[in-house]
Amino acid sequence: MTETTSSSSTLPSSSATASFAVSSDADAPLRVAVIIGSNREGRFGPIVAEWLLSRVRERSDLSLDVVDLAEVDLPTSLSFDPSAAVAAELAKVTPKLAAADAFIVLTPEYNHSYPASLKSVVDWHKAEWEAKPVAFVSYGGLSGGLRAVEHLRPVFAELHTVTIRDTVSFHNAGALFDDAGNHRDPAGADAAAKVMLDQLAWWGWALRGAKAVRPYGS
Repeated sequence: MTETTSSSSTLPSSSATASFAVSSDADAPLRVAVIIGSNREGRFGPIVAEWLLSRVRERSDLSLDVVDLAEVDLPTSLSFDPSAAVAAELAKVTPKLAAADAFIVLTPEYNHSYPASLKSVVDWHKAEWEAKPVAFVSYGGLSGGLRAVEHLRPVFAELHTVTIRDTVSFHNAGALFDDAGNHRDPAGADAAAKVMLDQLAWWGWALRGAKAVRPYGS
């Protein structure tokens, strides 16, 4: 199954999104990093991403940062002593992952699974993921990217995350959005997003509070 493509492939740079700062205030909004998993030429991801980001921005209990993997060039060859060039690429991503209380992974489905760009950023990090919740938004053809999500769940379980049960998926995604990037019939997707974000927030608050009392793994 291949990703739906579109000529509308430009997403505002993550530098245009206000990055969150680490805060010790227990009442501060939950820091959510949205990871846009596709870096494919002609990708449809930015259209779905704008829909997702607009829903996150509506919530006063969540603050937002974006990790767009089209803006990062991480090699598939991992290293404990990365070169200066690789360290510079990691610097675009690692601080955002470390600062996040929770994650939303936006993924297409390529050949019944998720893209290599997403696996690469996952594998380059470890502690940044631990004891945090991860939600999934997927898109694709008939399957809506759900097979990619099911492959991601055991990967993130290995990294000591809590994956959110409810997802948002866009089946035949290219037909669901108009030329301006607006969802043609958003009621169902909006309702699913609320459920997912409510669950993500619950786990994010619970885990952040628990870690404030006792560090994970201690």
